[in-house]
Amino acid sequence: MKNIYLAYFLIIILSACGGKSSDTASLSGEIKGLGNDTLYIYGADEMYDRMDTLLVENDKFSATLSPDTLVAAWLLFSDGSRYPFFMDKGNTIHVKGSAAELNSLEISGNTPNEELSAFQKELKGLGKPSEKVLEEKAGKFINEHHSSLVSIYLLDKYFVQKEKPDYTQIKKLTEHMTGELKDRPYIDELLDRIQEEEKAGIGKTTAYFRLPNAKGKQITRSNFKDQYLLIHFWASWDTVSRDSNAVYRKIYKKEQKNKKFALLGVSLDINKDNWQKAIETDTLKWEQTCDLSGWNTEFVKQLAIKALPANILLSPSGRIEGKNLSGAAIEKKLKDIEEQEKKEKERKRKR
Repeated sequence: MKNIYLAYFLIIILSACGGKSSDTASLSGEIKGLGNDTLYIYGADEMYDRMDTLLVENDKFSATLSPDTLVAAWLLFSDGSRYPFFMDKGNTIHVKGSAAELNSLEISGNTPNEELSAFQKELKGLGKPSEKVLEEKAGKFINEHHSSLVSIYLLDKYFVQKEKPDYTQIKKLTEHMTGELKDRPYIDELLDRIQEEEKAGIGKTTAYFRLPNAKGKQITRSNFKDQYLLIHFWASWDTVSRDSNAVYRKIYKKEQKNKKFALLGVSLDINKDNWQKAIETDTLKWEQTCDLSGWNTEFVKQLAIKALPANILLSPSGRIEGKNLSGAAIEKKLKDIEEQEKKEKERKRKR
């Protein structure tokens, strides 16, 4: 009888242990040359909204993690670099690689990890591929793996995280993704962003705006009647956009007597004193506006401005002629406008 009770007891213990392990993921690894260090793990989105600390001893590390479902996460290294991996309940994930090549680790333990490892191995065999080749490889993978979390990672890395993303191409790449992927927070937010971009794309008519200038006067589109209007989005707290003010000073100096062209600054500041000091320090002599709402400024949201500095060029009718133009592109646009005006005057003269 004692043996029977013992058997039952062991079954209960083993069942409890088995249940516990199925609710967690086991992660271990060896990255040669890493030595003794500290790594961090954090989720790629709110589906794994936490950060775990990993201690590395003699190149090796291990941890027990608790994902609720299949999630994407990042391994963050002390030098600031990071590498993606995927985990689910019951997974036994293993990482191996070299500290000299943290951008090409080999991770196993489930299908998406193995898919990404195979993809990285293929890229490594190409030597130093061009950006075009990388995009082709990533696009091919995405089109062939409609339900893989790796497709989301590659979409973000090679198509979204660019200075000027091609949202038409990005939208096309998401069209064949399964509903499971489209329900992921990243894709859901990305598609919303694309919809915003489409509403504020080149050729569209911009929304009406009404913003106060440094003296409190309300400035609207009607203040620039019959003019091409270049709107520069910046902020006193953003060093890059502060540096970009030099480009606009040059444009203003050259075009200030041009009755067909005007400049307008829209600041994303939330502190009035800082904004006004920056206007003075940077000698911004053209019209400046700010409603002190930062990224919540309605006009900024309507135009899908997501990063600073940014600009848009409006025609006299309010049509968006260009977005995020470089200094050279702005000059070319202004020359084109000047040529159009000359042709129009010539046409009217011949009537």
